[in-house]
Amino acid sequence: MAAHESASPAASPASHDALARLAAVIESRKPAHGGEPDKSYVARLLHKGPDAFLKKIGEEATEVVMAAKDADHGGDAGKIVYEVADLWFHTMVALAHYGFTPADVVAELERREGTSGIEEKALRKAEHRAIEERT
Repeated sequence: MAAHESASPAASPASHDALARLAAVIESRKPAHGGEPDKSYVARLLHKGPDAFLKKIGEEATEVVMAAKDADHGGDAGKIVYEVADLWFHTMVALAHYGFTPADVVAELERREGTSGIEEKALRKAEHRAIEERT
């Protein structure tokens, strides 16, 4: 098995359960639910507002890119998974802040399933042009 291949099976219901459990923990850390910034990293991020967690998303995305580049040059490919986990986590904090869950993202991915990425992009451009023409 190549270094970049995963030994784990495709996403299972247990994977979705893990994301749902993490989403529930993040939700419980919101200030509206009693999250205490001095006791919880998530509560602190949410308390600081979007700039804090959006900055973390940018940092983590950069770290994913760096880990992948390192793996391309003989580095530990396993670091990609570690960094993507950090990216997903901080993205889940953003989702919670804006009232969404991982299930909303999965539903969007399922909606796109079977659609060519090229077709999807062309459709978005056409929709954008139609909106601009109406205004």
